[in-house]
Amino acid sequence: MASSRQPEIKNAILARLPAADLVALRAQLERLPIQSGDILQAAGEPAKSIYFVETGIISLLAPLEQGGRIEIGHVGREGAAGVHAALGAETLTSEIMAQSDGVALRGDVTAVRALMEQSPMLRKGLTRFANALHAQVAQTAACNGAHEVVQRLARWLLMWHDRSDGDTLYLTHELISLMLGVTRPGVTIAAGALQKAGLIQYSRGRLTIIDRAALEAVACECYGIVAAYYRLELG
Repeated sequence: MASSRQPEIKNAILARLPAADLVALRAQLERLPIQSGDILQAAGEPAKSIYFVETGIISLLAPLEQGGRIEIGHVGREGAAGVHAALGAETLTSEIMAQSDGVALRGDVTAVRALMEQSPMLRKGLTRFANALHAQVAQTAACNGAHEVVQRLARWLLMWHDRSDGDTLYLTHELISLMLGVTRPGVTIAAGALQKAGLIQYSRGRLTIIDRAALEAVACECYGIVAAYYRLELG
C-alpha cells in the first residue's frame, strides 16, 4: 500500500500556511530539480512561474550591456523567486538563474494569484518576502558601489552560508565573479586574502567557511543590515 505521507515542507512561506491552504497550493506546484546555471526566467519576458525554493539558491541577475550580468539578489528556502509576478508584475526585469543545485516547487503565476485571493496567509507571506527581498536588492546596490571586493565577498559568502545546509560551498571563480560583478583576478585576490587570514579554505571550486565570526567581522555593514531586516519581516 502506498504511503499517503507528504514530504516535509522545507520552504518557509509554505510551512507557515494553514493546512487547507497548503493542500490547495501544493496541488498546483511541480517539484523541479534545479542545477547551477539553469535559466528559469529570462529577463524582460512575460512572467509565467514562481519558484518556492526548497534547497539550493536561486539568483536574480540584472542584464548589462554586451551580454554581461550581475547578481542583484538571491533567494533560498526562506522565499520564492518570481515573487513580484505573483503580486501583479507581468514582466520581470531580472533574470532568474539557479545559483546552486537544489529543488524548487514551481507554480503557474495565474494559479498562485488565484490562490492568493483565497488565502490571506499566502498573500501575507509573499508580500512580506517581497519586502525583504527589496531590502536585499537595494542594499546590494549600495554595497556594490561603496565597498571593497573583500568586504563584498565576505558579505556574499555569509548570505550563501545562511541559506546552505553546511559549511562547504561549491563555487567557481567564474560564478563568484558573475555574482559580484568583478573580474576573476579580483575574486582570486579577495578569496586569497580571506584564506590567508584563516577564515575560509578554498581549492578547486570547493570553499569551506572555517571561522564564521571572523568572516562577519570582515564583511561590510550591509550583511548585518539585511539580516536584521529579514529577521524583522520573516521571523
